[in-house]
Amino acid sequence: MYGRQIVTAVAEAGAQTYVASRNTAELEKLSSLKRKEGYDVTALKVDLGSEDSILVLKEEIMEKAGHIDILVNNAVLRPMKSWHDDASKFSESMNVNATGLFIITRTFGDIMAKQGNGSIINIASIQGMVGPDTSLYEGLSWNSLIPDYFFHKGGMINLTRFVAGYYGNKGVRCNCVSPGGFLTEYMDKVFVKRYSERTFLGRMANSNDLMGVIVFLASDASNYITGVNIPVDGGYTSK
Repeated sequence: MYGRQIVTAVAEAGAQTYVASRNTAELEKLSSLKRKEGYDVTALKVDLGSEDSILVLKEEIMEKAGHIDILVNNAVLRPMKSWHDDASKFSESMNVNATGLFIITRTFGDIMAKQGNGSIINIASIQGMVGPDTSLYEGLSWNSLIPDYFFHKGGMINLTRFVAGYYGNKGVRCNCVSPGGFLTEYMDKVFVKRYSERTFLGRMANSNDLMGVIVFLASDASNYITGVNIPVDGGYTSK
């Protein structure tokens, strides 16, 4: 949901941009579009459930660019669909959303530490900050009361503080962004109304609401900011 605007934000700010996931076909469509618009965007393959795949990605980028200045951790695996799913689904998400996150952050963070600079940006969620509001889903046929997602996003926020402390004296910053609900055309209108009323701004997030904070945290404008979590949620978590 937020990946497209993250790529657009850093590419339009002038970064040599690499976007990676298991679904390279979709990534190549986005990269090709951005290149036609004049931006330097390359699609690469990575499986965050595999340390070997992460190491290959690191080598590919270092061979092409020679350095790594920014890492945005936006990928998430969501195999669980309900509280009563088989526990194997929780373990499956743990492999990517916890272990994979740790490995890629350490791998790229170590490179930044050797360089003496860098910015790591974790994309968490307000669901890592607060508990679920069950009233949003009353009478609806679906909900997003998914335990592994709450668990991993909450852990990501505190991992941000650890990484900021670990790499801080080496010139590497680590910050976190916690977006609120993203509006899509497929959403139930009742849910959209309820959710919007829970925010100060009276709406859900749109296709460019995350771009400004990403550029800010990636750039020298935030040179003295590290270890923080910034909610980008229209005031949802402040109400």
